[in-house]
Amino acid sequence: MSLLKIDDVAKETGLTKRAIRYYEQIGLIHTPERSEGGTRLYSGEDIDRLKKVILAKEILGFSLQELQQFLDLHDTVDYYQNSTEKPGSLSITEKSELKKIYLGIETQIGMIDHKITKMLHFKEDLQSLSSRVQQYIIEEEKD
Repeated sequence: MSLLKIDDVAKETGLTKRAIRYYEQIGLIHTPERSEGGTRLYSGEDIDRLKKVILAKEILGFSLQELQQFLDLHDTVDYYQNSTEKPGSLSITEKSELKKIYLGIETQIGMIDHKITKMLHFKEDLQSLSSRVQQYIIEEEKD
């Protein structure tokens, strides 16, 4: 994928240019490359990261702090996965860090499960309300 200007990234992601710049400013996305004229140029990797931000923020309801933790976890796991070191050659500190990451991921999964449960209860409540309204409409039309 070629490098895209911020207008194209905004169209592809559905974000505003202002939001993209803000996410860059607070460190949710990396500072993109720049053209000779200073125009931001985004890679496919940058767009994928923005899509992760959108997913975590809009669908999962993550706060900016939770988003940063989520992205940091991705970066750290990617670092270890792309490391040239052989399995079993990690230091005690690195192994400890990976265990913390694992626990962090499990905590996030638990948060998501909790949110899903709450959303399902809310959906059931809305369905019940919808049925009651529909029944009321049917009864009113009979009269």
